[in-house]
Amino acid sequence: MFSSLFIPFSLGRRFSVKFLAAGQLVLLLGLWSIAPSSTGIPSPLGVLTAWNELAATKGLLLELWSSSQTILKALVLSSFIAWFVAALVTADIFKPVGAFVSAMRFLGFAGLTFLFTLWTNSQGALKVALLTFGMTVFLTRSLIDVVKSAPQSEIDYARTLGLSGWGLTWELMVRGRSGDVLDLIRQNAAVGWTLLAMVEGITRSDGGIGAMLLNSNKYFNMNAVFAIQLTILSYGMAQDYALSWLRSALCPWTRLNRSDK
Repeated sequence: MFSSLFIPFSLGRRFSVKFLAAGQLVLLLGLWSIAPSSTGIPSPLGVLTAWNELAATKGLLLELWSSSQTILKALVLSSFIAWFVAALVTADIFKPVGAFVSAMRFLGFAGLTFLFTLWTNSQGALKVALLTFGMTVFLTRSLIDVVKSAPQSEIDYARTLGLSGWGLTWELMVRGRSGDVLDLIRQNAAVGWTLLAMVEGITRSDGGIGAMLLNSNKYFNMNAVFAIQLTILSYGMAQDYALSWLRSALCPWTRLNRSDK
């Protein structure tokens, strides 16, 4: 009965993904609790104690709230910029612009921090600007690929309906691909959390959960490091679920009848 779990595309009995995830989580916690201290991994009790201390005396939840606001601002800005650039590249004159923005994903923050510092008037604005830059360049490349993936048959069909020029771009590439775009924005939100610690490390005076993580790591306080990382992971998963729900609400035609729920 359980052998079908290990066979790709099995036609046997289907098991609930939630049930399997719960079982694997219990197994993971069990392995974690018996992991030897020589591995450098703190115990679950030590992490829980550190989390309580951070939340009670270090403002962990307030720092998480501050960082989540920064991520949200950067996500909104980067989504609009990237979507706008991707729509522009449907005209040949703007294709070099899209290629240039996409190419900037190879740049690091080290050589750009000084410029962004000059262009912003506060540490909070600097964080948002750096995150927006980092998220925009990656999202732009993905959105341009979505635009390029539109089959010629769809474009020809839209033309038979009287659409042309920017009207065709709006209906086919913006509205017609909104489900795919929202899915990429959801992924880009996760990229933002990956970049957060780096950005808040540059602007530590403004705080944030990323700065708290770097400070704990600097002093090898692994209990606190794991507590903060698990907090970010939990919040990130909740955020991902919320964005998935938003995508389904705004684009109900993208819902699939899945048998693994």
